[in-house]
Amino acid sequence: MDLQELLPDELLERFRVRAKGYDERNEFFHEDFAELKDQGYLRMFAATHDGGLGFGLEQAAAAQRRLATAAPATALAINMHLVWTGVAHLLAQRGDNSLHYVLTEAVAGEVFAFGNSEAGNDSVLFDSNTVAAPQGDGSYSFTGTKIFTSLSPAWTRLGIFGKDSSGEEAVLVHAFITRETPGYTIKDDWNTLGMRASQSNTTVLDGVVAPADRVFRKLSVGPNADPLIFSIFACFETLLAAVYTGLGERALQLGVETVHKRKSKKSGKSYAQDPDIRWRIADAALAMDGLYPQLESVARDVDNLVNHGSQWFPKMVGLKVRATETARTVVDLIIRVSGGSSYFAGNELGRLYRDVLAGMFHPSDDESAHSTIANAWLGPLED
Repeated sequence: MDLQELLPDELLERFRVRAKGYDERNEFFHEDFAELKDQGYLRMFAATHDGGLGFGLEQAAAAQRRLATAAPATALAINMHLVWTGVAHLLAQRGDNSLHYVLTEAVAGEVFAFGNSEAGNDSVLFDSNTVAAPQGDGSYSFTGTKIFTSLSPAWTRLGIFGKDSSGEEAVLVHAFITRETPGYTIKDDWNTLGMRASQSNTTVLDGVVAPADRVFRKLSVGPNADPLIFSIFACFETLLAAVYTGLGERALQLGVETVHKRKSKKSGKSYAQDPDIRWRIADAALAMDGLYPQLESVARDVDNLVNHGSQWFPKMVGLKVRATETARTVVDLIIRVSGGSSYFAGNELGRLYRDVLAGMFHPSDDESAHSTIANAWLGPLED
């Protein structure tokens, strides 16, 4: 299935029209979600012989980029499901079928979400404030608070992790719970500046138990070379970059449309003929043109099992930071040439201006990315 068939223009236009209302009402994208499920979008990473679309990461990133040109918050939330299914796909590619059930359940209609982020945990996947307590039968209970849990109204499977400090050496325990599992609460606290339709509410884990057959990894605290960590970073950073690339792409499209429509009182010509405005549009186009091939290249190399060794994580976090920062710069440039109407509530460009700011909060943030890249090129800091 090609992108035009998966996300036809008329479908994207419906999403674009709805995005305004979802944002204004601070409401989850229920209609978009239903249509994406009907299109098979949530099973894109499953093999065709299993009922999926057979996509790799490059195709998935292209789809997310296209979706984000219509509804960035919809794309951002769907990312979380695609990250888990993408992780299962990448692991299987590398000979590890431990999460194959994620793909088969996605084909069956289950919806996966991420319950990993924690306030103040700048170690991200390498440590946790959540307590994972062994129950004696291989199951674990989890107690802690997870933030930015996108797809809160829709997930049926939530990936969580916490730290088990009961043994001689602490381990990080990764598991899935279902929506029917008792012991968690979803707060109604998503009232943000942008990306409002994602409804990424806080999830409080209060002794919620993941059964033994859904405890899928136990890893040491700290940086880890386990394929699970690589796969999560590869899918999360690449698909996140795709969303913000699509957002920047849409902003540029809006800018071009707007300056052709606006006319100067002095000259009577459209602002597309104004040298200063042309310069800003060109600046935005130059910035975006450098982003598209980087996104495609990183995703393709993941698909092709290219061995970048110690440079893999710098490539992935670098892509994420460049995409989010470039999109923010582009939206700002386009706002400057689009006139005061973009400042009004309900204006699409004004919404993109708010949505794009979320990019700086996703891991890896600017500071963490620079540390990762510096370590790769210069070695770690001396004690």
